[in-house]
Amino acid sequence: MRFSRIYLAVAACAGLAACGDSTGEQALLGGGAGAVGAAVVSADPLLGAVVGAAGNVLYCKTQNNCR
Repeated sequence: MRFSRIYLAVAACAGLAACGDSTGEQALLGGGAGAVGAAVVSADPLLGAVVGAAGNVLYCKTQNNCR
């Protein structure tokens, strides 16, 4: 059971690499991935959503391959 939670957490974090077309979409995608990842590892989903949204927007704004 523990391994399946780890795999789900890694899959959720991989969603952070998905960039949207606008800042709102980037925040939504990152927030969703962060909330799911936090829920999988039994952490606070709200905090996970905030960190995921901020992380994805920051990543997308600093990478040239995101459109």
